[in-house]
Amino acid sequence: MTLHELAFPAMGTHVRLLAWDPSLLPWARAEVERLAACLTRFDARSDLCSLNADPRAVVPASPVLRAAVRAALAGAQRTGGLADPTLLGALEAAGYDRSLAGRPRTPLRRALASAPARRAARPHPAAAWRAVVVDDEAGTIARPPGVRLDLGGSAKGFIADRAAARMAPSGPCAADCGGDVRVHGSHAVDVADPFGGAPVGTLELRDGAVATSGVDARAWGRESHHLLDPSTALPAWTGVVAATALAPTAAEAEALSKAALLAGPHRGAELLERHGGVLALDDGTARIVGAPAARPRGATARLEVAA
Repeated sequence: MTLHELAFPAMGTHVRLLAWDPSLLPWARAEVERLAACLTRFDARSDLCSLNADPRAVVPASPVLRAAVRAALAGAQRTGGLADPTLLGALEAAGYDRSLAGRPRTPLRRALASAPARRAARPHPAAAWRAVVVDDEAGTIARPPGVRLDLGGSAKGFIADRAAARMAPSGPCAADCGGDVRVHGSHAVDVADPFGGAPVGTLELRDGAVATSGVDARAWGRESHHLLDPSTALPAWTGVVAATALAPTAAEAEALSKAALLAGPHRGAELLERHGGVLALDDGTARIVGAPAARPRGATARLEVAA
């Protein structure tokens, strides 16, 4: 079975949409771009920037922003605070104060050579994300003074879920938002090697999601990348350079993949056990967890996930 494809840049990454009905692709693209415009932190006109700039403790928020923040908070809850959406200030301090699109990236092996001793990340003890409250009845989001939100990672999974839902009623489809993938139907998903080698495995995915988080995708300078240890507010070097997580939704898979990388090899494997996934370690080896490499019969499309 052949699916029609549309690829385009969005959210500082690459988006790939596949659908049985080609007429749905422009419609799904418009949805991706509409949601991305609402949820970016790099455009002062976005709903997210308006929330972060508002000095009030309780702020009116659009349905899209409320749903996206709720998804990010669910990811924080599911990962014990490792996938923390309240680290915007720390990200800016680390140098991620503007889009990385077009900025030079540091090759992974070079970044690893200068990285500090490996240690597992930990949740921030203050857990500021617990104080963020989404109230759909009132149409508001409440957060303590000074708490600003970053939805860069979680928004990709949220948007992939929304885009796939648009296309699903017409048949098999997939939405890949920079490595956060939601599918309907059966798909063979190749897990990319962060060091540039052959895929480290092929996962079976049917009516579900997969996401990859990796330090290789957004590394700059000597030791900087976008995945922070919440407890230190510094880039995390844990011994895992990429983590791929399977889950029912792309929003959940994105949170699990990020948390698995931050948690390090042992705890990361535990986080992936329920749905399955892959850990790529900084010694060049890969560990498949809970879901053996497989190739589904009658796959409707072949995808590759990378951070």
